[in-house]
Amino acid sequence: MAHNQFELLKQRRFAPFFWTQALGAFNDNVFKNALVAMVTFVLVSLSQEQESVFIQLSAGLFILPFFLFSATSGQLSERFDKAKLAQAVKWMEIAIMLIASVGFIYKNVPLLMVCVFGMGLHSTLFGPLKYSLLPQVLRPEELTGGNGLVEMGTFVAILLGTILGTNLINIPVTGAYWVAGATILIAVVGLLTSRKMPVAPGTTDAINWNPVSETLNTLSFVTKNRSVFLSCLGISWFWFYGSVFFTQLPQYSKYVLGSNDGTFTLLLSLFSIGIAVGSLLCEKLSHRTVEIGLVPLGAIGMTLFGADLFFAHPQIIGEQKLALMQVVAQPGVKRVMFDLFMMAIFSGLYIVPLFALVQSRTDKDKVSRVIAANNILNALFMVVAAGLSYVVLNVLHWTIPELLLAVAVLNAFAALYIFSLVPEFLMRFVAWVLTKLMYRVEVKGIEENVPDEGAVLIVCNHVSYMDALILGGAIPRPTRFVMYYKIFQIPVASWFFKTARAIPIAGAKEDPDLMQKAFDEVDRALADGEIVGIFPEGKLTTDGEIAEFKSGVEKILARRAVPVVPIALKGMWTSMFSKRDSKLGRLRVPRRIRADIEVEAGQPVSATEATAEILEAKVKTLRGNRA
Repeated sequence: MAHNQFELLKQRRFAPFFWTQALGAFNDNVFKNALVAMVTFVLVSLSQEQESVFIQLSAGLFILPFFLFSATSGQLSERFDKAKLAQAVKWMEIAIMLIASVGFIYKNVPLLMVCVFGMGLHSTLFGPLKYSLLPQVLRPEELTGGNGLVEMGTFVAILLGTILGTNLINIPVTGAYWVAGATILIAVVGLLTSRKMPVAPGTTDAINWNPVSETLNTLSFVTKNRSVFLSCLGISWFWFYGSVFFTQLPQYSKYVLGSNDGTFTLLLSLFSIGIAVGSLLCEKLSHRTVEIGLVPLGAIGMTLFGADLFFAHPQIIGEQKLALMQVVAQPGVKRVMFDLFMMAIFSGLYIVPLFALVQSRTDKDKVSRVIAANNILNALFMVVAAGLSYVVLNVLHWTIPELLLAVAVLNAFAALYIFSLVPEFLMRFVAWVLTKLMYRVEVKGIEENVPDEGAVLIVCNHVSYMDALILGGAIPRPTRFVMYYKIFQIPVASWFFKTARAIPIAGAKEDPDLMQKAFDEVDRALADGEIVGIFPEGKLTTDGEIAEFKSGVEKILARRAVPVVPIALKGMWTSMFSKRDSKLGRLRVPRRIRADIEVEAGQPVSATEATAEILEAKVKTLRGNRA
């Protein structure tokens, strides 16, 4: 088990795959950008109209395989060993690059267009394999960090590939030979790293080779899980948003900032490195859980900093071929650079938790098919983005800054729409903000003692009104807490806990029917393999000590024998949300903002051994003397 995401780069279950996918993205961009640069700058016989046609055609040919073969690719990733499939894809990449080398050397653009389609097919085949492998080889608490590394590697590879491909093809006389040699070498190294990937077995499912019917089946399949489907839409929106900004960067730097190629390289670097930084931050900010509360945070930053690009530099300078330092000296350009970098960071915070959520809430043997459906949606959204950009710029005659402002505003509406359909995103965001503002949480024993899958009962001491939020953030898997029913009658709290699918319960004397319904719902949740969290004391502590555990835990285990994980909360007694110094439980100003608290989990206890008395003793031992 890796204790942080960078340790994964030392482990065979992840490192060879990471380098294989990064090298694939690197080679894609060396090839594509060398081709674009050759068409634009090297082939002087082409007219501006011919240049535009070839560039647009290359973009369309690259994305076409995602529509045609994503569904088939998802089936292949489910059916076969992913390591062997990766090696086959890398052999195909070598063959494509050998053909492309002929195209570059002889400046045969039609042949290179065929290779563009081939590299699009290469990416189509590798996409479902890439994202479905992660939940197969990583633990739930490693998913966010693993996805962060993949996104970081992808965007750094895009940056380096763009720079290398553009510069190699522009070498006088021998540029085509350098590009040919580089792309073949990168493909060979990718094959070598893929051969180090450990076995990742597939299923025995039959393959439907009809791309049309299987595409429809795949899209239908992903809609069955609402949260996963809407997360896929959120990912596709990211590619809509990002593709508009990414594709407009060359024209933005040339005409809006009046620069030469150096400014475009700087803006591309800020964009790519920003997404890489945001992706890597996700693990730190989420405490190694799949923290979807980061998604609204990312959406807010994408909108604010994306929109501010317009206000930072709304005027059009025109083509002046200014040097980099001349561009930076213009009013507002440093603000543009800052906005672009921050927008990219928040984009990383937005996309990584969405990928982790899709992987964690999809059956492991079906992730490939879901990723395939997501790739189809991604391609569709990017095509729509290209069409919208064309209409806005060439039909409506808006400026590029106006286009970027419109897309940033659209991002706010798209995010609000998705979050209204899945309130869990906003609920987790509110919980994340509250806990981050008020506490520094140290988590112990969760990774080792809370199982990655299957039904589990969590028992914990009850110190404050924030206990469920803190525990929910510390446990990598979604947890359903049993809560006192009167909390559900408080307007804001009611929405919050209903969204979290908390289970309301009342005392036997207050409402015996509700109590029975609560036990029935707990049993259904455990039967479905979920985690259920309870506070066996039945109420908040009034003196900081752990009260007697009630027998409800034994009643739950009598109906459904599942392992029980004892957890202790430490340091919450001094919280403004506890009943310390107030018999009526009034909220107080906390003694210290960002107080240090601990969540410590003990070893699971079997259902046959777990009595209320034993579990109480274990929680007391875990807590020690720190209330």
